[in-house]
Amino acid sequence: MGTTVVVGGSSGIGRLIAERATGRGDTVVLTSRDKGRAQVVAAEVGGATTGIALDLADPATIEAGLAEVGEVDHLVITAIEQTTQNIREFDIAGAISSATIKLVGYAETVRVLHGRFRPGASVVLFGGLARERPYPGSTMVTTINAGVTGLMRTLARELAPVRVNALHSGVVGDSPKWTEVKDTHPAVARTPLGRLVTMEEVADATEFLLRNGGMNGHDLNIDGGWLLT
Repeated sequence: MGTTVVVGGSSGIGRLIAERATGRGDTVVLTSRDKGRAQVVAAEVGGATTGIALDLADPATIEAGLAEVGEVDHLVITAIEQTTQNIREFDIAGAISSATIKLVGYAETVRVLHGRFRPGASVVLFGGLARERPYPGSTMVTTINAGVTGLMRTLARELAPVRVNALHSGVVGDSPKWTEVKDTHPAVARTPLGRLVTMEEVADATEFLLRNGGMNGHDLNIDGGWLLT
């Protein structure tokens, strides 16, 4: 048992990770941009779970937002901003916001908390397989997720012996974004498993990276073999 912080833990995979950590007996801090939502979800998750407001799109506020967080054993950062971008119709404001959240915001969160990491602490950053498989409209998603790899590798060296890894999932079939098309999404036919990965599988992979002491500086793809095709 320890303390797990899940940034972006009020919905989807982040919430599931928080629920599983609570079920193990961890003290859990989950975040949302909206404090009220974070507190409601924390109450629903139960156990020793608290909810706080944190906005990675405004990195200058992150230190104050995390002021009440004490010592940390595990940090998971799942927060994203979905964006469709291509060069011909490039939205500068949207691109800046997306890059700020997932690169500057991730880095600042780790900077603020790293002095509170207990011995044996570990960090998992969420990227995505668009870094390997660009698609129309993925200009920023692909670029940013590749940047997550660079950030992870740098942090693993700078924060040693704290372990830092990155998780990159394919399309997650039962996630809120994809559940209505989980059986008809084009990726199904291209995945050797014949189905999309699940939130439970992504959460389990996250826990593996958090708890396996030999995993450090690693990009873990969880895609059911989609990258093989």
